[in-house]
Amino acid sequence: MGGFALSAGAETSKAGPVKPRPSYGLKGVGAASVSGAATNDLKAWAAARLANDVKRRSRTLTIAPAPVTKAATTQALAAPAPGTSALVLYDTTGPYGYLGELYAMAVANLAGHFGTVTSKPVSAYTKGMVEQYTTTVYIGSTYYGGTIPDAIPAAFYQDVQASSRPVTWIGDNIWSMANSVGIPAFEQKYGWDPTNSYYEVGGSVGNINQVTYKSQQLTRKIPTGYDGGVLHPAILTGAGYPQVTQLAEATDANSGATSPWAIRSGNLTYVGEIPFTYVSESDRVIVFEDLLFDGLAPQTAERHRAFVRLEDISPKSDPTQLRTMADYLYGQKITYGINVIPVYTDPKGVYNNGKAETVSLAQAPQVVSALKYMLSHGAVLMNHGYTHQYSNVNNPYTGVTGDDFEFFRAHVDASDNVIYDGPPAEDSTVWAQSRVTSALAAFTAAGLPKPTLWTTPHYAASAADYKVFGQNYSARLERSLYFAGTLSGQPVNAGRYIGQFFPYAVKDVYGTTVLPENIGNYEPLPYNNHPARLPADLIASAKANLAVRDGVASFFYHPYYDVAPLQQTVDGIRALGYTFVGPTDLNQ
Repeated sequence: MGGFALSAGAETSKAGPVKPRPSYGLKGVGAASVSGAATNDLKAWAAARLANDVKRRSRTLTIAPAPVTKAATTQALAAPAPGTSALVLYDTTGPYGYLGELYAMAVANLAGHFGTVTSKPVSAYTKGMVEQYTTTVYIGSTYYGGTIPDAIPAAFYQDVQASSRPVTWIGDNIWSMANSVGIPAFEQKYGWDPTNSYYEVGGSVGNINQVTYKSQQLTRKIPTGYDGGVLHPAILTGAGYPQVTQLAEATDANSGATSPWAIRSGNLTYVGEIPFTYVSESDRVIVFEDLLFDGLAPQTAERHRAFVRLEDISPKSDPTQLRTMADYLYGQKITYGINVIPVYTDPKGVYNNGKAETVSLAQAPQVVSALKYMLSHGAVLMNHGYTHQYSNVNNPYTGVTGDDFEFFRAHVDASDNVIYDGPPAEDSTVWAQSRVTSALAAFTAAGLPKPTLWTTPHYAASAADYKVFGQNYSARLERSLYFAGTLSGQPVNAGRYIGQFFPYAVKDVYGTTVLPENIGNYEPLPYNNHPARLPADLIASAKANLAVRDGVASFFYHPYYDVAPLQQTVDGIRALGYTFVGPTDLNQ
């Protein structure tokens, strides 16, 4: 996904016959943040949305209402959810209906920071359900009309209108609510007219590339042809209409025109697009990540914490470099994470003159001594895979520890892009558990404590693997993939997934606590069509994330680089007002 900054090469600093693989070159599943098949669908989805919007503007779009069923009107409601709770509703119909579940997982994960989350297809909504939850979020990803009947029950439209509970509406179909409850009634409660609000202005979605929120300039980078636009709300003024608060403002790079990106009036917050595709570390998705506090934890105090971890430490790491990093961070009074790969292997001898080589921590006493030194100087031990590579094949690079994926297959295409191929053929709960068990045994054999935190090599694994990691560690600290079928209870579709990273700790849809990594990493060289990422870039991303009222600036650094760029990054993030904390503090 855009912004997916993945760890890499334990051997990156060593000379060898193969060009080193920098970590930022592996950014996840592509710029669209979803799997390849879904990325291809986004272009057709955007075109279909805009075609429907043109018909709606010309009053030629027929929208058949959702059928009223007896069950929908008589179903008894459960008791209100205890504590803080969120209801996430999503679309499932139409040729791209599966996108709704992907987006719902992204919302559910974020809402998992605050309390319990219930996710349902919007078609399963029953009367009164809004009142059972602290807040409700609906993601409009299917533009109803023409051959696709409205799947939103009239009860939902009516309940939103009648309720005082906060509701967030994202994307499509808000105009159908206005038509259902009556346009004058909607206007009088909310102060704007969705039936006269469209994605295009002058026949074009323009080039909205910036969203301003809380004085932060956030990015919006969507390729031409893939942009479904941002709804331009027709806000009403004059006597009898309530005030509409503009929460975030969109700017068109071509015209300089500005318009609301998110608005609020009454109990309704409206977000003019689904912000989970084409994201980056400084993207407008940050707005939504912060807006959730308004509905779920409005009394949250402003707090900005930072975290750094040292990445890809293996039995072949340089002990002197490790001690240098430890001395610097200890001198700064920073508690930090150390991501350790317990077994190094180079099955084809890529970096060993053609001779296969495998070294465990127990066989690297100087490295173990350096790790113990780090643990006594502010480090927290974290497990970063078993071997951080897969078998004796290129996956996608060399087959060497730190260079390659361990729990996912990948290759580099002719255009120098990393392409995800899916889980290995042998992937299973048993297979993943065997690798975790072997990794933990290698730490024990070296006389090191058992790690309680996990980071998936290159941030990619199957749904089954993620559940295994959750059963063995108290939390994952990483970015993750979320697969279709997880919410619906259908068989998991390994070819349809969304990638996501977080500005705060969440309980995700796999039931695992995930600690944030949202800033990326220092990478001085471009690779795989991704630019270099320097201290100034990390600091700029941290600045953008100041918009999250209780957010974290979490990044990682490879200890084989000089300490100076790390110092620049730490100093710059601290100057923004962040306080560095340890990984176990991130879940508080």
